[in-house]
Amino acid sequence: MILHLVRHPPVTKAWQKRCYGQSDPGLSREGQRMLSPLVDQLAALKPGIIIHSDMARTRAIADPLAGRLGMTCIADALWRERDFGTWEGQTWNAIYRATGNAMDGMTTDPDHFQPGGGETTRALVTRIEGALHNLPNADCVVVISHGGPIACATAIQTGASLEQLATLVPSTGSVTIL
Repeated sequence: MILHLVRHPPVTKAWQKRCYGQSDPGLSREGQRMLSPLVDQLAALKPGIIIHSDMARTRAIADPLAGRLGMTCIADALWRERDFGTWEGQTWNAIYRATGNAMDGMTTDPDHFQPGGGETTRALVTRIEGALHNLPNADCVVVISHGGPIACATAIQTGASLEQLATLVPSTGSVTIL
């Protein structure tokens, strides 16, 4: 199986530089402009399965891609971004001002640190392990997801450490092949 992990395009400007995790902002104008070329690129792969995280920003790719290919897509909440609890909606600068280096706990204490009372890094990795295990069998699978889950899937498949997750987060609108 070839797995193509797609990170959604940029979100609306009001949410950029904010922690949005499992919040569901729409795409920016730039993100909207990226949709058609991204759908063209993914359609050329002729995937047997299309999965998205069930968030609007991933559905914006999955629905037109599935429509073009005459198939249905699967919404799977396992592929959602990390739950950042009370941090969601706050700017990263405000979080840093309030917590200092505490956010480093996402990589230095992956089993216990819960950003904003949300999901630990270990819980996120475990969730993505389950999502990978549950993938339907097909030669080519496209999963439209978010930076954190894609970094976790990449770490799982390559054996990278949890401390390396931040370096594995792909840019918005990109495709990671595993």
